[in-house]
Amino acid sequence: MYFGPIGKNSEILTSYFERNGSHPCPPDANPVEWMLGVIGAAPGASTDKDWPVAWDNSPEKAAVKAELAQMEAELSVKPRNIDPNAGLEFAVPFSQQFAVCLKRIFQQYWRTPTYIWAKCFLCTASALFVGLTFFMASNSLQGLQNQMFAIFMLLPIYGNLSFQMMPHFVTQRSLYEVRERPSKAYSWKAFMLSNIIVEFSWQTLMTVMPFVSWYYPIGLYRNTEATGTLHERGALMFLLLWAFYVWISTFSHLLVAGMESAETASNVGQLLFSLCLVFCGVLASPDVLPRFWIFLYWSSPFTYLVSAMMSVGVAGTDVVCSSIEILRFQPTEGRTCGDFMANYTAFAGGKVLNPLATENCEFCAITNTDTFLTAIKSHYVDRWRNFGFLMVFVAFNIVGALFLYWFARVPKKSKRN
Repeated sequence: MYFGPIGKNSEILTSYFERNGSHPCPPDANPVEWMLGVIGAAPGASTDKDWPVAWDNSPEKAAVKAELAQMEAELSVKPRNIDPNAGLEFAVPFSQQFAVCLKRIFQQYWRTPTYIWAKCFLCTASALFVGLTFFMASNSLQGLQNQMFAIFMLLPIYGNLSFQMMPHFVTQRSLYEVRERPSKAYSWKAFMLSNIIVEFSWQTLMTVMPFVSWYYPIGLYRNTEATGTLHERGALMFLLLWAFYVWISTFSHLLVAGMESAETASNVGQLLFSLCLVFCGVLASPDVLPRFWIFLYWSSPFTYLVSAMMSVGVAGTDVVCSSIEILRFQPTEGRTCGDFMANYTAFAGGKVLNPLATENCEFCAITNTDTFLTAIKSHYVDRWRNFGFLMVFVAFNIVGALFLYWFARVPKKSKRN
């Protein structure tokens, strides 16, 4: 019915049909829908015009045939150029596939505001809830426990974020496998890497709000002021929180990459997450774990995350026992409290609050937060090492996601004898 240029705003196309007897195309109409109605191809539309005959008798067809004849006459005598890329699987190199695919998936996320706003609300609200629950935790013995559990209570957000990500990825994967992959638009590597990087980027942005609504309400920044490392430790705490959120996204991709449904991947992920959480050293220290299960302590990424966050958050600060945490006792007759407890404090630590008194001694079992950190196997000197281990887990998740997708979902070429 027509073959040729469309023109800007479909002006050439619409003028052809109007010149051959159709009604004018309204300014606010979709030219494609208008054209389908004109030729009788739209639902409920009909036409008395024989448009194939109109095309056969049109000057546009004569011009097309003349151009084809000219091409046949001129190109047939020219030497053939053998394109070395003609036999490749894809029409463009991987770098171009990746760039276009990355831009496209960024646009898909931007055009799905419900997903972005839900992620934003979940990250901010959960962190703010924990931050306000342990608002301005003190450096007493109970306060140190509260700060540790403020870190621990932030970890269960994994399940909710993962449940958001996996169905979103499965939908995009289904479209890719029935549309782009059969048409050889781009490779699975470009698809997987683009999805990982886009989710990686949004997780980075989401780290900002939880950091502000969690780190400052708890008061962890106050522990760094006395040591003069306010900015360094604040920046490292942000990096640790960022590594946690990035680990969530890459671990979710690792699980769902090769599985058919998001539900199955979520169930497996929840089981593995629970094991990581239980054996990270907060609920039970490694000293009390059965030796058979100690490998889970060392293989859990939360072991290094909690250790690093605790040491960065509270290291190098004095402990101030609350009134109910102070031990009160009577020294032997004729001795001061300081003299009476000298041997014990030299061996086990602690501090006598009234060393010159001869009665009603007051004793605080811990004087420095480093003692508390040592008891939970957390050391400030290991902070950057632990951050490096977290990034190794992230890298492992990315490589594992690519491998599992290739292994489970990429069609393999059959071997011929």
